[in-house]
Amino acid sequence: MAANEDQEMELEALRSIYEGDVCFRELSPVSFQYRIGESGDPKAFLIEVSWPETYPQTAPVISMDAFFNNTISSAIKQSILDKLMVEVEANLGTAMTYTLFEYAKDNKEVFMENQPVNTVTSVSNSIAIGTPDVPASKKKDKKEHLSKTQKRKLADKTDNKGELPRGWNWVDVIKHVSIFKLSFVNVLKICRE
Repeated sequence: MAANEDQEMELEALRSIYEGDVCFRELSPVSFQYRIGESGDPKAFLIEVSWPETYPQTAPVISMDAFFNNTISSAIKQSILDKLMVEVEANLGTAMTYTLFEYAKDNKEVFMENQPVNTVTSVSNSIAIGTPDVPASKKKDKKEHLSKTQKRKLADKTDNKGELPRGWNWVDVIKHVSIFKLSFVNVLKICRE
């Protein structure tokens, strides 16, 4: 089988396996990304696999340079890539993209065991690193601020209690019935002919 035929078969298999999976993303017919872990997980990472023309006889290009991986240390990234390359060498000559993604999913905890659990927050070009100990309940909800014209329009639509008047979204019943009646009369005429 030619390399292109192998790639087409693997592409079809990947599309059917990962259909509806939010972690999988097809960048092009020869380049794929897979997020290992949930998006809010500080130990989640993204693997990008690209196929050269002679894949699967040659190794795919595996990258962790995505912006999603900025919080991961370069030593951890290199360790993950080294372990994935061992897996590539074991599967050389066969379709291995699915195998690589599943291997990474199965070994996520081992890969990320030395990664510190820090959150990076950028506020006005300064970076603060801290632990996620702040409960979500302490965050203040922002109120929606309306302009003067938006407030006037809202006041014009509502009564003195701030409620919309009864029937503000009702369909004009007379108009609706007259249209229905006309169409019903036309159907009767057609049936009589």
